[in-house]
Amino acid sequence: MLRDYETKTSKSKRLYERAKKVFPAGVSYFIRYFEPYPFYVTHAKGSKFFDVDGNAYIDFWMGHYTHILGHNPPPVKRAVKQQLERGIHLGVCHELEIALAEQVVKMVPCAELVRFANSGTEASMYATRLVRAFKKKSKIVKFEGCWHGGYDCLQTAVKPPMDVPETSGVPTETLKNTIVAPFNDIQTTRRKIKNHDIAAFIIEPVLGAGGGIPADKEFLKELKELSREKDALLVFDEVITGFRLAPGGAQQFFNVTPDLTILGKILGGGFPVGAIAGKRDVMERLDATVYERPELCFHGGTFSGNPITMTAGLAMLKQLEDGAIISQLNKRCRKLRNQLEEIFEDNHINVQVTGEGSLFQTHFTNETIKDVHAVSRADRQKLIDYHMHLMLNGVFFLPAKLGALSKAHTEADLEKLLTKTEDYAKGL
Repeated sequence: MLRDYETKTSKSKRLYERAKKVFPAGVSYFIRYFEPYPFYVTHAKGSKFFDVDGNAYIDFWMGHYTHILGHNPPPVKRAVKQQLERGIHLGVCHELEIALAEQVVKMVPCAELVRFANSGTEASMYATRLVRAFKKKSKIVKFEGCWHGGYDCLQTAVKPPMDVPETSGVPTETLKNTIVAPFNDIQTTRRKIKNHDIAAFIIEPVLGAGGGIPADKEFLKELKELSREKDALLVFDEVITGFRLAPGGAQQFFNVTPDLTILGKILGGGFPVGAIAGKRDVMERLDATVYERPELCFHGGTFSGNPITMTAGLAMLKQLEDGAIISQLNKRCRKLRNQLEEIFEDNHINVQVTGEGSLFQTHFTNETIKDVHAVSRADRQKLIDYHMHLMLNGVFFLPAKLGALSKAHTEADLEKLLTKTEDYAKGL
């Protein structure tokens, strides 16, 4: 398969040789690297993108799950073109940031006040500082398999073995106030935090990097109860699930309202974005007209509330607010997950297809997938081979990563995914 890939992507190979001279590993973000080298895209539209060698791919990666309407959605493009004529970066207040914040407050159950940032990582950083400032406590509970971006005190226990640091360069004392708890296991979580004074629990309601595993609804409800018992805040990281599982995100979908939410991806309409949104009393700790040092919790950023991002995000959320698109995607993806499992089952291959809403991921195992430990025991190499097979046939998943449906995916796109999956299964 690798030889076939190199034959189809000779121009991309030359570009990669150039890239290695200016980027570590030849990429701007290592997640985008795969063997033997990544292909390079020239343009994208709808459900597809096209590489420098003229190959077309049906895209199920969708810009790190950002493009729920597909690539270059017309409503967003129109709005952004108009704003480009008015100003790109203003650096002062403007009405667009108010309008997008109002839309977030309208759609997200926990959102009473909002602050914008430029990425999910940045929003995670500010949210962590905020909950500590509000509660005047230091300890944060995060869960195994949850990815909250590159912020030091949360970049731990993403994948087994859990005692191996996710990155070098983080002093051990930076993690001394981070408590790691098991996902979907409230009893063990209770035992682990019994003797700790907790500022907040932070969790992805559906694991992204951890394998597309949804939290049990009862687990989330009990986690909220536990946060109240411990006089702590509950924070949902909805960078992936925000505006995807429901107009109000996972908190609406699971009917569990946190104190604070971290947002990103879809919120920016395809442009860089992050946000924290939550209860008024918590968010007001960011208000410099009320608090001074050392009580004030700082938040800021040169490009926070950038008018291009605000314009794109508002156009995007207006398309999603009535829930019709999201509901249809959820229904289609539920069917797709079942169809993928049936194809492998009919060919006597053990797989589990996880996901929720319009998210899905295949795991080559007969073990029920409830946490990231089960994901780690599945046959990852077989998953990479499966995704490489699909890629060679014009169907793209970032190898071994979660997939996402968009409004732009047609029935023909899904049928091609199923047909090429069946070819792979029969080959095994």
